[in-house]
Amino acid sequence: MIGVGLIGSGFIGDTYADALQDVRNATLVAACSRDLGRAGALAAKWAPDARAYDDMAALCADPAVDLVVVAVPNEAHLEAVRVVAAAGKGVVCTKPLARTGAEAEQILRVVREAGVWHGYAESSVFSPNIAKAHEMVSAGAIGDLLTMRAREAHSGPHAPHFWDAETAGGGALLDMGCHTVESARHFFGKDNPIAEVFAWGATLAHGDRTTGEDTAIALLRFAGGQLATVESSWIEKGGMQLRHELVGSAGRLVTDTSATPVWGFIEHPAGYLVEKADAETGWVYPVPEEARAYGFSQQMRHFVDCFARGETPRETFEDGVVVNHVLDACYASMRSRTWERVQVPA
Repeated sequence: MIGVGLIGSGFIGDTYADALQDVRNATLVAACSRDLGRAGALAAKWAPDARAYDDMAALCADPAVDLVVVAVPNEAHLEAVRVVAAAGKGVVCTKPLARTGAEAEQILRVVREAGVWHGYAESSVFSPNIAKAHEMVSAGAIGDLLTMRAREAHSGPHAPHFWDAETAGGGALLDMGCHTVESARHFFGKDNPIAEVFAWGATLAHGDRTTGEDTAIALLRFAGGQLATVESSWIEKGGMQLRHELVGSAGRLVTDTSATPVWGFIEHPAGYLVEKADAETGWVYPVPEEARAYGFSQQMRHFVDCFARGETPRETFEDGVVVNHVLDACYASMRSRTWERVQVPA
């Protein structure tokens, strides 16, 4: 049994704790938050026997902890990974790996020098509908994959730290585009690098809350000539939008992770409905088992299984570094208004 320690008690930390319930060979043994009460509450909710800490080093020193999941804001990733690596524990870090490509390289260097196992928690490539579409594309169902269009959108982040673009490192593109950039790499092949990008971003609706972009679109041209279009938005009301459209020489595929078999009109609130829901009554579209629908459970099973076997997972910090460099090029393109080359160190 793999003992998991969780650093972070916010929304994504809670989601990861939920996802771990589906991993038969892992158990949550410790939770950490700057607020000890929040760590205790998360532990009580998901693993009553888990210990609560308000110090990352103390959690990492717990002999029951084998693998640590980092689920803190972007600006704290480097420090958290350093603490975990110093303790010699395996580490999974939530997306994006860092705020910039340079910072991502620092994080990768930390785990390499410490020789610890690492996984990059990019959930989108593990979601069931993406996994099925990838299986079909790999089998040649739509011939040669030519283009992909992906959208991730909602009405804005749930926590204040996301809105501080200077501290977080960016806006909607960094927060959400990291998902769709990596799904594009997943479909077109990681041996087929993104060569150049063209991007636009603006603050259209939330200028009173952030200096970061709340809307962005980027074109990713692959070395093989294929094109991916990724859209990121914090201005769309009505819950999550998660969609991929894949066009090949012999067909097309569409995925919609936010599509739900449960919907209706309600006059009275029924509690939690879906991430980023903007209304509790009226027409509602709750997504059952979100941790499974979005790929969090499948992701955690994969990471724990690979860690237990000493194998390299499908998503590593190397992937996080590439994604951050692609996003750096997108931000450069927003400023230059021209195509920008993607510069990823060898």
